[in-house]
Amino acid sequence: MDIRQLRYFIALAEERQVTSAALKLHMSQPPLSQQLKLMETELGVQLFHRNGRQLELTASGRTLYEHALTITRLMDEAKAETRESGQGIRGRLAIGVNTLSDSRLPGALSRFRDKFPKVTFKIQQNETNTLIQLVRDKLLDLAIVRLPIDLEDFDCLMLGDEPLYFVTGGTVPDAMTRSDERVSYEDITGYPLLLPSTEGLGLYNLILEHFRSRGLSPRIIGECSDIGMLIGLVASGFGASILPETSLSRHASRSIRYYRIDDPHAVSSSAVIWLKRPFLSKAAVNFIGILRAGAAGSEGSAEMR
Repeated sequence: MDIRQLRYFIALAEERQVTSAALKLHMSQPPLSQQLKLMETELGVQLFHRNGRQLELTASGRTLYEHALTITRLMDEAKAETRESGQGIRGRLAIGVNTLSDSRLPGALSRFRDKFPKVTFKIQQNETNTLIQLVRDKLLDLAIVRLPIDLEDFDCLMLGDEPLYFVTGGTVPDAMTRSDERVSYEDITGYPLLLPSTEGLGLYNLILEHFRSRGLSPRIIGECSDIGMLIGLVASGFGASILPETSLSRHASRSIRYYRIDDPHAVSSSAVIWLKRPFLSKAAVNFIGILRAGAAGSEGSAEMR
C-alpha cells in the first residue's frame, strides 16, 4: 500500500459509497474499485461489508481507518513542515553567544520570535574559541563573538563597537580622583588586572595589543571566563578589569566604579559569524537579517565581510 491508496480508502470509509468517494477524489469509479480490491488482496482481509451500494467498515477496516488517518496526517505535517523549514519559518536555530555577549541579542531574538514563531532555539554560551569550533563542526548555526578572530572559514556581519571601561572596586588611579569620567591606559598600567578569559582570542588579545602598542606592560594577575564572577571579584577588591559597556550594564553593582578609557581605539567590536555558504539554513539567514536590520538601525550601517 502507498499513501495514495490510503487516501482512497479514507474517502471510501467516510463517503460509504464508491460513487460519492470517486466524486470527492475527482476520479472515475472503476479505478477506485480496483484499488480497493488491490488493498484487500494485499492485506488478505475484507475491509468493507457491501450492502447494495452502501459500504460499511469491517473490524479490520476500522483498524486500518484509524491508522490511515494517522499516517496521512503525519505525511501532510511532514510535507508542510519540510516546506516551512526550507522557507525558514519552521525549524531549530542553534546560536552561540560569547561570555561577553552583545546586548543586541535579546531584542533580536524577540523580533525574530514575533516574525517566525515556529522556529525553536538552542542558545549556548561559551568562550570565543569554543564557539568558533562549534560553528566549524556545524553544531551551531552561528555565533555572536568578540573580535578579533581569524575569519578565514567564516562569513560575518559586524554588529558594532562598544567603548571599553576600566573597572575597579578598590583604590582608583590618581587621574580618576581628578575626573570621574575617563582614564588612559598609562594611568592603569600598574594596576592588577583580572581579564576576561578567551584563551588569546577576542577581547583578551585586543586589550593586550592596546597596551603593547603604547609600549606598556599590563600587570595581569589572572583570567576569568565568567563575567558575573569576574565583576564580583573586582567588587571585592581582588583586582581591576577592563570590560565593554554591555557587560557593565548587565552586571551593575554599587561596589564597583568604572571609567571609560580615553582612547579612540579603546572599543570592543562584536560580530555574528557563520560558516561560508552553502551550510547556512534559511532560519539562520532570516535571523541574520533581523540582526542586520537592528545593527543598521542602531549604528547607521552594518558591515558584511
